[in-house]
Amino acid sequence: MPTRNVVLTEHHEEVIDRLVKSGRYQNASEVLREGLRMIEQREAREAAKLEALREAARIGFADLKEGRFVTVSGDTLEEYVGGLGREAKARARKAGA
Repeated sequence: MPTRNVVLTEHHEEVIDRLVKSGRYQNASEVLREGLRMIEQREAREAAKLEALREAARIGFADLKEGRFVTVSGDTLEEYVGGLGREAKARARKAGA
């Protein structure tokens, strides 16, 4: 396994020392590998979220282009959104039954 030197702040050294002393990790390398695994997982989740947002935007723009939308005035917006919430709740109950 390649060796790499890194500069740590005093705070990070203390965190690593505390985790090793707790017995949870055998050495500093294990602590750093765990941290890198967590970063990789977070990056993967964020990439998946971004892809889902891009897909939702693509669908939304396609709907707009095809005229699949409802025009709602400011006066009726709250009522309209509330209705959507009630419909979603009813569908969720039906799906869970």
